[in-house]
Amino acid sequence: MCSLHFHFQMQIQSDFRSALQIASSTFRPFSLPRRLVFSNSTTRPRAFSNNAIVPDKPSICTADELHYVSLPNSDWRLALWRYHPPPQAPPRNHPLLLLSGVGTNAIGYDLSPGSSFARYMSGQGFDTWILEVRGAGLSVQASNFKEIKETADAVSEQMEAVASSVTNGVSPPLQQPTNASGSLPESGISFLGEDSVGIPRAWDESKLVTKLTEIFMRLSERLSGFLSDGQSRLISAKLFDQISKLLEDSQLSERFEEVRAKLSNLLEKQQNYGIANQIRDLSQRLVNIIEEGQRSVSPQFIDMHERLSSTIEDFQKQLDLIVKYDWDFDHYLEEDVPAAMEYIRAQTKTKDGKLLAVGHSMGGILLYAMLSRCGFEGKEPRLKAVVTLASSLDYTSSNSTLKLLLPLADPAQALNVPVVPLGTLLAAAYPLSSQPPYVLAWLNNLISADDMMHPDLLKKLVLNNFCTIPAKLILQLTTAFRERGLCDRSGKFFYKDHLHKGNVPVLAIAGDQDLICPPEAVEETVKLFAENLVTYKVFGEPQGPHYAHYDLVGGRLAVEQVYPCIVQFLCQYD
Repeated sequence: MCSLHFHFQMQIQSDFRSALQIASSTFRPFSLPRRLVFSNSTTRPRAFSNNAIVPDKPSICTADELHYVSLPNSDWRLALWRYHPPPQAPPRNHPLLLLSGVGTNAIGYDLSPGSSFARYMSGQGFDTWILEVRGAGLSVQASNFKEIKETADAVSEQMEAVASSVTNGVSPPLQQPTNASGSLPESGISFLGEDSVGIPRAWDESKLVTKLTEIFMRLSERLSGFLSDGQSRLISAKLFDQISKLLEDSQLSERFEEVRAKLSNLLEKQQNYGIANQIRDLSQRLVNIIEEGQRSVSPQFIDMHERLSSTIEDFQKQLDLIVKYDWDFDHYLEEDVPAAMEYIRAQTKTKDGKLLAVGHSMGGILLYAMLSRCGFEGKEPRLKAVVTLASSLDYTSSNSTLKLLLPLADPAQALNVPVVPLGTLLAAAYPLSSQPPYVLAWLNNLISADDMMHPDLLKKLVLNNFCTIPAKLILQLTTAFRERGLCDRSGKFFYKDHLHKGNVPVLAIAGDQDLICPPEAVEETVKLFAENLVTYKVFGEPQGPHYAHYDLVGGRLAVEQVYPCIVQFLCQYD
């Protein structure tokens, strides 16, 4: 049994790393309609439609209403799916907020009319809302209602197109590469000296100087806070190493190393006008070195200009991805969830201003982190009761398959893979997991236990529920596998340490065959609460049925076993 488990883990690791390598070299974000940057100076979230309702919802949205809430000082507009209780439902005192897992959208809570946790809860009288955090589902970057509508429709059409292509037997390809060489994988870069139509690219010294200067200036600014000092050194060293290879074993190598040392020193200093000029001067000197090499008769300098230009373009696109996907777990905790909660309170006007909340996977982790932070600060979380599904702040005691993400905790590895296009990867892998010879069948076991989810619903979940994950987010989440568990971005605040200070009742639910968040991981967090505040429940029986990670939300028996348990708990505190 142990050898089989080891083989299973090794197979997953091999497939996962191969997928990440493909992702690092071929991913390009889906191109959406043009977006205008909007900065809202107020801290109160606003919606961009009459009564905060989007008429003519995108077809992918199956809620009763689709709302949008803005974030302060951001152009993100978060989608909120709303489900109204029917007239015959029992009246409730508090609205219900649902939070999804990492890299997932609202669809997991509403797979079909007969397998919809959101519909079930609204049918029990709860005014139910699903939040899609930034980067997930129908949440968009836009400044006005027209842009919100256009962008959301485009996202919806893309999601449906992916599902349609797989249904018709066409495996959806990964996004086309941004260029011939990709994004600086470990093995190095392949270069092209010609453009796509075979015409040699012109050598434009001024453009290269400008590009180099821009890259180095962005590095000196730490990429808008994405990079720590150490990570900034790593990524600048990566570019220098690639250029150094072009000059390897040449008499110009020594001169390049001198320029490299000076540039590296400047990147460590606070940016100011003088440093900006020095960086540009050194960039000019660097290009001059390449120019001199180009005039050399040595074979190694043939097409030097084109190869340098290709290196710079590749590196620029790598930086663009890092900056575009510039958020982490704390952004969700400190900005997205509070904005959604305030908006829901304003819409529902509860007497005590409190909400009920259910979080699956990372959604539950967010709720734990909120309770911890409020306990530490002595603040009221404004939550009446909380339910977590397959969530933990500390995975060290478990054999979770999420440990496969630990290589991304290495900053160099994370910078090779600035994003993980989880949705694209799973859609591409789906035919191999669901059809003979089932070479990726283990993927299904991560999502659902045998015979627990209808094949059509599993297919919908895989093809429509997953999104792209920033490496910055993964980097923070991997701290849950270290001593003391998940911590904030500073590395100084550990969320486990203050859970005992809370006063909000918690129901923590685990699945007996959950490979992502095993019961022992859930229990690791449960034991930190006061006994009178926490209830712990594991679903699944020794002889079956069994519950994997998503069965707690969308499994065929969840509506009979899990949902009523949640309703009973919430009603005690409503």
